[in-house]
Formats: sequence, structure tokens, C-alpha cells
Amino acid sequence: MGKIIYTLTDEAPLLATYSFLPVIEAFASTAGVDVETRDISLAGRTVAAFSDLLPADQQEADALAELGELAMTPEANIIKLPNISASVPQLVAAVKELQAQGIQLPDYPDEPASEQEKDARARYDKVKGSAVNPVLREGNSDRRAPASVKNYARNHPHSMGAWSADSKTTVATMGVNDFRSNEKSVVLPADDVLTIKHVATDGTETILKDGLKVLEGEVVDGTFMSASALDAFLAEQIAKAKADDVLFSVHLKATMMKVSDPIIFGHVVRAFFADVYTAYGEQLLAAGLDGTNGLAAVLAGLDELDELDELDNGAEIKAAFDKALADGPRLAMVNSDKGITNLHVPSDVIVDASMPAMIRTSGHMWGPDGQEADTLAVIPDSSYAGVYQAVIDDCRANGAYDPKTMGSVPNVGLMAQKAEEYGSHDKTFEMTAPGRVQVVNQAGEVLIEHEVEAGDIWRACQTKDAPIQDWVKLAFTRARATGDPAIFWLDEGRAHDANLIAKVNQYLPEHDTDGLDISIMAPADAAKRSVERIRKGENTISVTGNVLRDYNTDLFPILELGTSAKMLSVVPLMNGGGLFETGAGGSAPKHVQQLVAENYLRWDSLGEFLALAESFRHLGDSEGNGRAAVLADTLDKATGRLLEENKSPARKVGQIDNRGSHFYLAMYWAQELAKQAEDADVAAAFASAAEALTANEDKIAGELLAVQGAPAAIWGGATAPTPPRRQPSCGRPRRSMRSWPASGSRAASPDGRPRRRASGSASGTRIPIGCWASHPNNQWVSPYPTTGVGARVGARRVSSTRCPAGPGPGGVFPRSHPTG
Repeated sequence: MGKIIYTLTDEAPLLATYSFLPVIEAFASTAGVDVETRDISLAGRTVAAFSDLLPADQQEADALAELGELAMTPEANIIKLPNISASVPQLVAAVKELQAQGIQLPDYPDEPASEQEKDARARYDKVKGSAVNPVLREGNSDRRAPASVKNYARNHPHSMGAWSADSKTTVATMGVNDFRSNEKSVVLPADDVLTIKHVATDGTETILKDGLKVLEGEVVDGTFMSASALDAFLAEQIAKAKADDVLFSVHLKATMMKVSDPIIFGHVVRAFFADVYTAYGEQLLAAGLDGTNGLAAVLAGLDELDELDELDNGAEIKAAFDKALADGPRLAMVNSDKGITNLHVPSDVIVDASMPAMIRTSGHMWGPDGQEADTLAVIPDSSYAGVYQAVIDDCRANGAYDPKTMGSVPNVGLMAQKAEEYGSHDKTFEMTAPGRVQVVNQAGEVLIEHEVEAGDIWRACQTKDAPIQDWVKLAFTRARATGDPAIFWLDEGRAHDANLIAKVNQYLPEHDTDGLDISIMAPADAAKRSVERIRKGENTISVTGNVLRDYNTDLFPILELGTSAKMLSVVPLMNGGGLFETGAGGSAPKHVQQLVAENYLRWDSLGEFLALAESFRHLGDSEGNGRAAVLADTLDKATGRLLEENKSPARKVGQIDNRGSHFYLAMYWAQELAKQAEDADVAAAFASAAEALTANEDKIAGELLAVQGAPAAIWGGATAPTPPRRQPSCGRPRRSMRSWPASGSRAASPDGRPRRRASGSASGTRIPIGCWASHPNNQWVSPYPTTGVGARVGARRVSSTRCPAGPGPGGVFPRSHPTG
């Protein structure tokens, strides 16, 4: 009667899973729906990448590859929680921690020389950055704010910082010699195999990528960013920030654009500390301290060289960095109290999270003095920078938006089959010599060619025709379903977008658009139009490419709802299955730190609730499972009640946290099921559970609050396996929840989870609630050290297709996070 695959990921979402997954299983069993798990965490993926080289007892199945294959079938029904897109510093720290737990992984090779090191680097490169989403996303994206969430935001508006008409906050972007301006694009007339090669000035040819299979109608782009133009641009912006007395900040996406953006980040670090690199660059670069991994990695590298007595002027170099910080413009800060700047870690400031947060906060970021200040936001590539400038201009002219009245900007995003820039990682190269980069077909014809210099960053992207057709269809479908205007955010002056415009004009007439308002605008103009309508309380569907999908589904939800984690994210897979993503809130490392400190997990599982309802609804539609449809409808109602009753997690000890929200969701869901009239058997099955939950509400809520306040620990070591039948107290249901008989009672298993009845049985339901309680006589051992630099990995579980019997990877988290 159906199956749901629930992914086990990282950090706060993983911790919440131990509480919520048993509840899901209990409800799903009444509709004959099996719930299985797959481990796609950073730790799990890292170990899986080397499993063929590891001892048998350390090997992990490649769950991500398995799900990638499943996503191409009609049977797919996958709930995907947020996972870590690891930067190099995060991945390196993860590897070290896994090694410390006995996993026989090789070190991450910064500069691989031997064949063995090159093999290790290739494996690690498949794990870092956005390694998960491109594999699973075999469909395009439909993201929107559900009515219950939008209504809650209007009735309980979040704070918005006031804007001043004389705000000096602005966006700086290159506009010339960047990826947008240098882009060339072709549409393939037939299936082909392409080669990307570099032809040096002396005629020497170097193959950068061969065997690149393409299909008829596929759009292939090539472009580059000039390193010398980038350096000149950065020097100008650093001087401008100093002259205008505003904070200097850079906004990239080193996690998703895992090849190009770390290189750009290194340029920013070297530009800001230009005097230091002029004086000591030979030493720093020889030691690999080029800024690519951030200022923190440079300073840590200097400390390491000092400890090894390999540097006799380390103090002098550090003093030069301190002087540059004092003499340069004020840097925007990630954590003013701890001295963590915008330049410390590439993954600390992610453009799609940092820019909306800045706009929401009066156009301010935090300065070194711990005070807010106007900011020069540097976004080197001009492809999408104008979107943020348009919103800033609107706020400067008209003030902050009002969540009580503002409209919405839902998104239809082109992302299937690694579309556009987010599929460019294996086709991005830093040039080592001047010459030409050519994209050549099997016949030897040069399709794309660029003159490049050493240091330039060249990349190619692909967008297949079938996903484009599906994207156009999905845009039409959402416009027809809502009646809202839909705007394709495409720039006719950009080579790639010009080809997409031609395809939109080709495929849109295949649909009955009579009476619909569907148009095409350049991104900055589309942003202006959308915010004009937002202020009138009107909705406008943004139909975008892959990167703007990512940017817009943070920008507008953060302004409308206060967070992007509350968006409904549905991916109708092209072959008939469904992928249901649980929001864009990241994996919230600071939430884990708070849990360790005071046993309080403030992660909001609203995204999981929304995705689960859509997953059940998909089973109802695709398999004719009426009970799954009932679960979907009643879960939506329960979620609405949860919001209106203000039972979502708060932020501080003594208030409801993640486990408490799971209890209330289960209670409201049981109540809704007990009173619905579509399925009398289901109503009867949940009647006693609803009654017991309601009668014991105060007792259960009190128990869940009572465990807060004291430090909690979460498992011993990065990958220390746990006994397969052991689950810690904080993942077990509260005793009050485990002990109730339900109508048609069935015995509980030793860990408190309900034993399965025959498929489809609805007679009697026991609802377990996770507690996260950690008692003095039953303490966990923490994989999260309280000191140290970088990232940390949680424990890797013993494989399970049910509620995890041991802890899964808590994940890798940096010391601080812009959206934490």
C-alpha cells in the first residue's frame, strides 16, 4: 500500500528525527504505509565513498546512489531533510574526527601528487559541497508558503528592521569580465559527445574534460571570470567601503559552488590583506595559505607552522594581519563577540541566507564593535546581484515590508538533472596558463571558445531539454491552479537565458494559457515587479533557473515568514515519483550547541510536517490509498492548529522545544483523525489515543519541560557504532506516552515503538513521542567537543530501515552560522 523513504541527515534535523520518526511510523501504519530510512549524512556519505577500501566492519552502503536510482522510478516517495553541503574546512575536520574514531580514511589531500592521493581527492570531491541535491532532484521545484503558514505570519508578524532613506547599504558587482558577461551558449542539434580542452599559447593541448555526453536540444554554456579583473574590482570595493565608512562584506556560496566560489573567496582574502601578501606572500602561498579556506585557516596554518618550528617570523606575519584589520575598512562579522569575521570561513556567509537577513535587518550587518551598520555587499558575479539591489532600492524608497499585509513570491525552479550552474562542479577549472579554452564536439568543431589568462576561472554548464519542457509545464500548472501572474526571470542579454527564452516561447503554446498572465522579464526587473505587488498584498510566481530558485526561496520567505524553513517544497519527479523537501533552513549547528549546553533543541520540524503531508497525499493520488489521503488532510489541519496555538519550538529553556512540538502535533493529529468522517475505522482507531493525549496534556508537557536546563551529551565519537538495539533516553518516548493502552491495544516493542500490525490495519494506535531527556544515571557521551576549531561530526548509526536503533551522524557544524 505504499512506502515512504525518510532520509537521515545531519545536526539538528537528525536529532529531531529520533523524536519524530516513531510518531510517523505509528500514524503511517494505519494506512499500511511502511516508513524506511536511508543515511545520506555527511559522515555516512564520506565513509561510503571509501567503503571498497575499508575493513568490512567499517563499510557503509551508498544510500545516496540508491536513492538517486529510486528517484528515476514512479515508485519514489522520498522525504529529504536538510543536509550539510560541506566546505573544504568542514570536510577536513569531518575526516579527522572519523579517523579519530578508528575509521581508516586517508587524509584529505590539498595538492594530490600520487595516484593514490588523486584517487582520494576525487572521492572526497564527490562528497563535498552540494553533493546530495543534484542526485535526488530528478524533477523541478515547486516551493510556496502553505496557507496555514502564511496566515500565521500575518497574525503573528515577525520583526522587520526599519529602513532609512539615507541608508548607504548597496550591492557591488563586477558587470564586466565576469561569468555573466563572458557567457557563450549553444543548443545541441543532435546527441553528441563533447570535449573541453585548454590550448596553450604554444599550441600545447590539455584535456580538461572528455566524454561529456549531451542530448539533442540540450543547452550547453561556457564562461569564465577574469582573475585580474576580479582583483581590480575587489581592490576598488575595499577602498570604497573604507571611504564610505560602511562594513565590507562578501557574499558567495562556497558550499553549492564548491569549485569556483572558494577560489573567489581566496581572491577576496588576499585582496583585503594585500599588504600582507605583498610582504609575505611567497611564504604563505608556499605553505598553501592562499585564503581559499578563509582567514581562520590561514591563521591556524601559521600556528601549525610555529609549532613545527617551520616559521621563524610567524608572530611578525600575524601582526601584519592584525594591522591590516585595523587599517582597512570595518569587516562585517559572523560573531562579533568571538572576533569571527566575514572572511574567516567560506561557508559562514552564504549569499542566499546572508543577503535576506541583511535586508530584513534594516540593510545592516554586525560590525566589529557588536553594533549594526550599513554594509557594502560584494557579490562579484553580476548574474543575479541586481535582484538584491532591486529589493534594497525598494526598501530604501518605501521602507520595510509588513508581514501582516505583504503578498508572496512562490517559486517554480528549473533544477532537474543537474541543471545550470549547480551542475557545473565537474566542469569548472582554474587556469594554470594563458591560452584558449574550447568546447569541441565529436566532429572536431569548436562550439565555444574563450581566451583566458592564468588564474581565470572557467566553467561549463548543461541544461537538458526534457527538464526545460517539464519546467514550463510546471509553471503553467501553478499559474492555472492559483490564477496568479507567473514571471520567467530570464535576461535576453545573457547568452544562456536567451536560449531558454527561445525554448519557453516554443513550449508554452503547448498549454492552454488563455486567461493567464505569464511573462518574461530580466531578473532585476522581475524583482522590482514582484516587490511592487508584494506591497499590495498580491502574489507573483517566480519561474527561475536553478540558482535563482535557491536565492528566491530564501529571499522572499525570510521577508514574508521570517524564515525559509517554513516553505512547502515539492519536487514532482519527472518519471512520476515524488520528492518532498523539508525547507531551506540548513542543518542549524547552533541548535546542536544549545542542546549540548542545556538540553534544549529549538529546531522547528514544521518543514517535516508539511513534507510528510504531501508525501501521504502523493500516496493517496498515485496508489489510490484513501487512508493516506486522510492522513494528509488531517495532518495539514493539525499543523495549522499547532501554529495558531503557538506550539512551535521557542528559543529558551523553560519554553516548548522540538520534542514538545512533536507531542502537540501528534495530539492535534490524533484529534483530527478521531473526528474526521471520511474513514470511520481510522476515526475509531485514534479515538482513545486522542482522548488519552488530551487528558494527559499537562502531565506530558510538564515532563518534557522538566528535562531542560542541564547539559546534555549526544553520543560517543564521530562514528562510534552503538549496539543495534540500544537507543538513548533522549531518543526514547516518554514513559507517560509509552504506557497508554489504545483501543485494540497492541504491545509495544522494548524501545517503545509500536509493533507493526498487518498492512492496512487501523485498529488501535500507540503514539510514541521522543524526549531528548538525559538523566544523570543515563548520560550520553558527546561527539561535540566544547573547544576547538572547525567542524564536528556526529555518530554514524548501525544501518536500519526503521526508526534508528542508534544515533545517526549529528553532522558537521562550523563554530557559527549566519542562519543559526
